[in-house]
Amino acid sequence: MALQIYNTMTRGKEAFVPLEPGKVKMYVCGPTVYGYMHIGNARPVIVFDTVRNYLESIGYEVRYVTNFTDVDDKMIRKAEEMNITVADVAEMFIKAYEEDIAGLGVKPASLNPRVTESMGTIVDFIKELEDKGYAYENGGDVFYRTAKFADYGKLSRQNLEELQFGIRVEVDARKENPEDFVLWKAAKPGEVHWDSPWGQGRPGWHIECSAMAREYLGDTMDIHGGGVDLQFPHHECECAQTEALTGKPLSNYWMHNAFLNIGDEKMSKSLGNGLLVKDIRQRFKAGVLRYFMLSTHYRNPLNFTEEALQSAEKSAERIALAVSNVQHRLELAGTEQADTARTELTDKIASILEAYHSKMQDDFNTPDAITAVFDWVKLANQTLTEEGAGRADFAALLEAFAVMNSVLGLVPAQEEEAAGEEIERLIAERTEARKNKNWARSDEIRDQLNAMGILLEDTPQGIRWRRK
Repeated sequence: MALQIYNTMTRGKEAFVPLEPGKVKMYVCGPTVYGYMHIGNARPVIVFDTVRNYLESIGYEVRYVTNFTDVDDKMIRKAEEMNITVADVAEMFIKAYEEDIAGLGVKPASLNPRVTESMGTIVDFIKELEDKGYAYENGGDVFYRTAKFADYGKLSRQNLEELQFGIRVEVDARKENPEDFVLWKAAKPGEVHWDSPWGQGRPGWHIECSAMAREYLGDTMDIHGGGVDLQFPHHECECAQTEALTGKPLSNYWMHNAFLNIGDEKMSKSLGNGLLVKDIRQRFKAGVLRYFMLSTHYRNPLNFTEEALQSAEKSAERIALAVSNVQHRLELAGTEQADTARTELTDKIASILEAYHSKMQDDFNTPDAITAVFDWVKLANQTLTEEGAGRADFAALLEAFAVMNSVLGLVPAQEEEAAGEEIERLIAERTEARKNKNWARSDEIRDQLNAMGILLEDTPQGIRWRRK
């Protein structure tokens, strides 16, 4: 089965055919770095990280670009509140963003272009639009002439009469039409600014992504992603800007994840429910948060509740437990055992991986892909109880799990390694306590391990441990 992607532009699933064989050019709109990431922002971060992971897992070389908007009105206000520069605000929250995505088990992008480092590219882009008659200056601001672009509204499926109701900014009397949007904003006294043919100022929001995407991915990319809230006006405006300039599609595939809701309400800071990732990840591991986000298809709304997170934690722990037990048995297995896994087991593993790939290739159906992971858990637990199971069997199981986990990230390697190291440290300390006849400390450590779900077995070959 060929990979199918739901394309927002066409409102249907399409077979994925990249512009260049074996390579994928992918752009996902990044954050405006004036505050900490809230849990609603974590959804596209995890979703498109998973998309990228899967594309790489099936052999594509992915150039994954996510921008940083490091200057805008919100950042100027934040700098004034904190009595620091806009650049200092940007550095502070870019660092926080990088810590958060690492805490979510998300790989860094191939490139993170910044608006402040792309001014020349942005100004040139606007000048080209002006030269072609798609932009006009009035009072130091430059606006995009939407009436000249016949396809304006094609992505969001809105007509020009309706579009004005979705525009974020107030209607400016200097605009030729209410739907026109700003490309360059004249600087107010004392504001951070850059020079341009139209005077000192800074870019509008939409032009940034068009200019940086073209700079690093060319006139047309394979996949453009983001939250459904960006479909209009941001992505609609990107289409208008780039396609007016190049005469080519900005992206061949448009992907949008649905909203994450708090209970039944859309994530919104104005509602007072903007929960911060930095706080949530102190309570829940990356694998738990990824499980929660991926257990619902990315195009369906997702409700964020304490109960849902706790349920995800139990499910993620069940997977991690099976992985840990198989790893432990592999470590204990003797080298004299068979080098080849049993045929019956490898056939079952192949069936699980086939189901996994089938679901992932159906528009990245992660909920059903996770079902395949639980089929693996069931098989792993069965194998652990079989007397004939040997080293090659456990190795084959772990290899299959790695294929799925490298994409889904349900059991981040660092979490499993850290847990194993802590267990081994406590066991070594208990062994030393027993040697010194410190029975109280020995019992204390056994109780601590028991609370972690670890059972100790004293055998002639030494202490062995397993998870409950």
